[in-house]
Amino acid sequence: MSDRGNAPLIRLDPWAETDLDLLRRINAPEMTDHLGGPETEEKLLDRHRRYVDIEGKETGRMFSVVLLPGLQRVGSIGYWERAWRGETVYETGWSVLPEFQGRGIAVAAALAVVARARAERRHRHIHAYPSVDHPASNAICRKAGFRFVAECDFEYPPGNAMRCNDWRLDLAAET
Repeated sequence: MSDRGNAPLIRLDPWAETDLDLLRRINAPEMTDHLGGPETEEKLLDRHRRYVDIEGKETGRMFSVVLLPGLQRVGSIGYWERAWRGETVYETGWSVLPEFQGRGIAVAAALAVVARARAERRHRHIHAYPSVDHPASNAICRKAGFRFVAECDFEYPPGNAMRCNDWRLDLAAET
């Protein structure tokens, strides 16, 4: 686990209509090189609609990551249901804008999203699947308390084969 005493102060805000500009910034080539590259405007608008519409459903949540005290929207994080190896689990994923990376913001956001998923008491596990070639995201998993399970193959986005690491955190475990 990370040293929470030095963690940046962040807040998770439910994804809103006004977060489309943030999503466009996250869709930049340097932010998506481990995810198959930027999405088209049409796909990006579809993603934004899914993020807005997930609020209030029991299938997950999406958030903008807000850096305090300046209230800058610096990234996104969320969790959603997926079937994985015979059980329904939560999957999580995050993005932090380049100018805010390396400050512990993603780890703080991951810890906050895990706490929210744990409080729902819906699923036993939450997984993250960063590319095997993305050391920063794999380090975030480790620092946020996820345990490495194995390498696995993913198709993300559809049509793009990825080799990922499966990281899992037990939401039922004592914190």
